[in-house]
Amino acid sequence: MTCYCGSERPYEECCSPFLHGEAKPDTAEALMRARYTAYAVQNIDYVAATNDPDTADPMDRESAAKWSRDSEWDGLDIVATAKGGPDDDEGEVEFIAHYTINGQGMEHHERATFRRIDGDWFYMDGTMIKPKPARRESPKIGRNEPCPCGSGKKYKKCHGR
Repeated sequence: MTCYCGSERPYEECCSPFLHGEAKPDTAEALMRARYTAYAVQNIDYVAATNDPDTADPMDRESAAKWSRDSEWDGLDIVATAKGGPDDDEGEVEFIAHYTINGQGMEHHERATFRRIDGDWFYMDGTMIKPKPARRESPKIGRNEPCPCGSGKKYKKCHGR
């Protein structure tokens, strides 16, 4: 089975060793992928254990477990990374976690910060990335301009109601 994290590697060779304590991620991105996978397989203990004990907000385990359980995990996109390599002590990973809940496709877009403590990577904090506002492709039609449908009426009397 392919790993949930989107690496296209087998789960048993990718995130499973991290989630079962057999190995530790050597990069911030690897930890991010393992944390996503932990949500997908409902291993909230792993998510909690990889939160930075000094900086991460207290975790609501019950809510996290419910989110994990009630969601269908559709994939993870790594948008960008900064530092966070095997020789770094800090790193940043921007990601989009795709999931479906109650039949509705959702995205969690975040820029997460990580730090290494005694050789182990931990999630520190994250900033949500808001979607870009929708932009109108065509110019706005004024209420008193002719309707673009060609009726000859003012827009407000035709399609502008």
